[in-house]
Amino acid sequence: MNKTQLMLLMTPVILFSLTVHEYSHGKVAFLLGDDTAKRLGRLTFNPLKHLDILGVLFFYFVGFGWAKPVPVDWRNFQNPRRDMMYVAIAGPLSNVALAVVCGFFIRIISPEDNLIAFILLSFGVYINVALAIFNMLPVAPLDGGSVIKGLVSHEMADTISKYDRFGAFLIIGIFLLDHFAHTRILGTVLLLPINYAVLFLTQETFPMLQQVLMASFN
Repeated sequence: MNKTQLMLLMTPVILFSLTVHEYSHGKVAFLLGDDTAKRLGRLTFNPLKHLDILGVLFFYFVGFGWAKPVPVDWRNFQNPRRDMMYVAIAGPLSNVALAVVCGFFIRIISPEDNLIAFILLSFGVYINVALAIFNMLPVAPLDGGSVIKGLVSHEMADTISKYDRFGAFLIIGIFLLDHFAHTRILGTVLLLPINYAVLFLTQETFPMLQQVLMASFN
């Protein structure tokens, strides 16, 4: 199977994984009293509602990416700081759940018997692990930034919030450095935990999964 075919198989997995991630944010927010996502049509499994073209392209060329953030109005929460933490962590946890399910099935499906299913499950494990770990980096606007604020004191959370507007520029700057200066900052920070998590979930099928990923991303 050539690289183009692998990329085509990767596309529905990316869209589904990003959709579940964003839907989980919106659903938890709704359960906690904020219906903003529902009113704006984002509480849906329609991937087009959550699609961020740049974030999807990053998956193809970098190995991890993002979707369009679900809108949340913290003023509708009874305990805004705590509830925002729950909303934030719901996305990565949904990806962990998907990765665990894919990791279970990939160990009982032989690539010789069903190569397409094995490739889809390989992408399912890797993409969901990458989404969970990338989004848990403790930098706004990623989910990890909101989780950190929910764990620290009010004073510390307020101090961290002052630097939120710089988070996106920091992430983009590191991406550009990695791409043009080959600094491998994100690779060093993310690839090791991603690989260990994927290895833990796939066990003896990990070498075959690596072959699929190397053929796709190299």
